[in-house]
Formats: sequence, structure tokens, C-alpha cells
Amino acid sequence: MFVDPRLWSLQRRSITGAFGVGLSICYVPLPVHISVAFMLAMLLRLNVPTLIGTVFIVNPVTVVPIYFVAYLTGRTLLGETPGQFRFELSWDWLQNGLGPMWQPFLLGCVVCGAVTGFVGWIALDRIWRWRVQQKHRTHGSRTK
Repeated sequence: MFVDPRLWSLQRRSITGAFGVGLSICYVPLPVHISVAFMLAMLLRLNVPTLIGTVFIVNPVTVVPIYFVAYLTGRTLLGETPGQFRFELSWDWLQNGLGPMWQPFLLGCVVCGAVTGFVGWIALDRIWRWRVQQKHRTHGSRTK
């Protein structure tokens, strides 16, 4: 299960993919980030530490701003004017507090998760490639 070396690999594809998937998982509005991250790491053969570390971007300090941006994104995409937003990370809020906000909130979570995950994956991949190219150029100029 977790003995597969690809889950602990420090290769670019494993790390950058895990980063992108982790950013997407951050927008799941339920407290299931760790379990989803483990399942996706095993299924997609992604770096477990990177994936788990990335999902911790959503924490008690960042959860409200992240979900507020998702809510505003959903409202904008649906063409609704912003209303009063009150978020509480609890089952009661998910069952009763979402009310008229659930559609823009969930749409925003899906869109923000997809966009953030894709942009994060591409950005880290480009940075990784650029750093490798820089190292090869520097190393190549030293050997001449």
C-alpha cells in the first residue's frame, strides 16, 4: 500500500502533480482533506508528503479567506450580487447555514479548486524545469 516507492519519489512529476492535486483538495468544503489526499496519492502515484503538506494550506487561519474567495467566485459566475457571508466550519453550518449560499459556494469551490490546482501544478512544473536548466548551465560553464 504505502510501500510503493513512487509515493515517496522526489521526481518532478510526482511532486508537481501532488502539489496541484493538494491545492485542488483544499477547496473541498468538508473535513476530509487528509483521507482524500491519501486515496488520490495511492491512485495517482503522487508524492505523499507533498500532497499532505499542501492540503494543510487550509487551516484555521486560512479557511475563512479561502472559502470566502470561493463564495465570491461562485456568486460572480452565477451573476448574483454579493450578500452577507457567514462561514463556520461545522456540520451544523453545512446542514443549515449554507441555505441560499450553497450554489455559489460549491460552484466557487469547484472552479477555484480546479483553477488553483492547475495553475499551481503548471507553475511548480515550470519553476522546477527552470531550476534544472539553471543548474545544468551553471554546472556546464564550470566544467569548461
